[in-house]
Amino acid sequence: MIDLQLMALLLTPLLGGLLLAVFGSRSWAAELNSLMSFCTFIAAVVLTMRVIDSGPQVAFNEQFFIDQFNVFLVALTAFVAFTTSLFSRPYMRIEQHHGKLSTQMLHLYYSMYQLFTLSMLMALTTNNMGIIWVSMEAATLTTVLLVSLYRTPASIEAAWKYFILCGVGIALALFGTILLYFAAERVLGEGGTALLWTHLNQVKGGLEPTVLKLAFVFLLVGYGTKIGLVPLHSWLPDAHAEGPTPVSAVLSGLLLNVALCAVMRSKVLVDGSLGTHFAGNLMMGFGLLSVVVAALFLSRQKDIKRMFAYSSIEHMGLITFAFGMGGPVATFAAMLHMTVHSLTKSAIFFAVGHAVQKAGTQQMENIRGMMQVSPTVGWGLMLGTLAILGMPPFGIFASEFLIITTAMHDYPWTTPILLIALGIAFAAVFGKVQPIVFGETTALRLPHQPALIPVFAHLLLVLILGLYMPPYLADWYRQAAALLGG
Repeated sequence: MIDLQLMALLLTPLLGGLLLAVFGSRSWAAELNSLMSFCTFIAAVVLTMRVIDSGPQVAFNEQFFIDQFNVFLVALTAFVAFTTSLFSRPYMRIEQHHGKLSTQMLHLYYSMYQLFTLSMLMALTTNNMGIIWVSMEAATLTTVLLVSLYRTPASIEAAWKYFILCGVGIALALFGTILLYFAAERVLGEGGTALLWTHLNQVKGGLEPTVLKLAFVFLLVGYGTKIGLVPLHSWLPDAHAEGPTPVSAVLSGLLLNVALCAVMRSKVLVDGSLGTHFAGNLMMGFGLLSVVVAALFLSRQKDIKRMFAYSSIEHMGLITFAFGMGGPVATFAAMLHMTVHSLTKSAIFFAVGHAVQKAGTQQMENIRGMMQVSPTVGWGLMLGTLAILGMPPFGIFASEFLIITTAMHDYPWTTPILLIALGIAFAAVFGKVQPIVFGETTALRLPHQPALIPVFAHLLLVLILGLYMPPYLADWYRQAAALLGG
């Protein structure tokens, strides 16, 4: 049964990509894209219910492995991919109406969107550390085409920078995977089983510690490039600023999480092999550096999409820091923060996309008065901003509170650094968004009605998670945290 459910999850976006490669230029391509994304979400829900009821599962001769940790990310990925496809329908039509996109460009966008979803789901569900690498490379290639969709000099430069930097990073991750295989081969023998995570996890205590330590360094730097950790982050603001806004939403809300999942799988092995906090210390260092640097860069931004791209770097740094601390509370908080950040940041990019279309520019000094032009866009942007800045009662406040109190207890020297960085980020972002929402404007209304249901649906979920954590969801997170050693 698990084989059929997993097959439905992976074959649906593959079929969607093939259908849209053929019919992507038709007038109903946007509806087909949303339909296939909805079917993928339903398949993810069915798979999630199975894993919650029955526990971790292997499928297809152990080539795929689903547990409480990665199935949580599968459900989150499928949901945000679906809501982003709904947002894409009017957004991309407005872009076409403005002459920024041709029918052929939309054809490419819809087919690559489905294949990008497939590559993320493949990376999350595979049991093979080598296939994780292949899937991350496929995600890179599909998003390069999406980032360069507008075919402007700036978008092509951003896509090229993204391709080169992430290509170098993924090459380092490949070397780390080879070292992992080298260590596993001595214990598990030659063959494909030496890269199966479940087999590696069973014998992690017998793996060569020195090789595992070196492998993790390469894996963290390689996949950390995809996460956007400082100083490996420089591709991320450009890719967000120059690509279509739906691509920014799935990059910030989904792809960064997938790369972090690969790092966490590696961390479990290294912790078991070394018996020390080596991997956690590295993650804490990169995470803390990312939070501080991103907070400082936020105040210098003039492009609204670049600003929220740096906000993604800040939050992914905070999540990486929390996973690095380890322990049940910090790991629980990191998973909660992954959830609420994905929902909030994608909602913000939805609102930002329509605000940019109304103003005709991404420069914040020229975007004013969203409350006058479109109160729903204005409220969506303001509420999303308050949520991402950690204002109660939104869920990000709860996760940040847990992370900071854990740091205060276990690593007190990090607490003032985190609080100062978060304070700088709050002042920078709120100070720039407030005139965008409440200032005076002469902007015109859009030719198509914007899709704002995904914005408020995401924010409602984040608000609920801040006010009330359903017991089954809390148990789910606790089980996943235990699997990660928390």
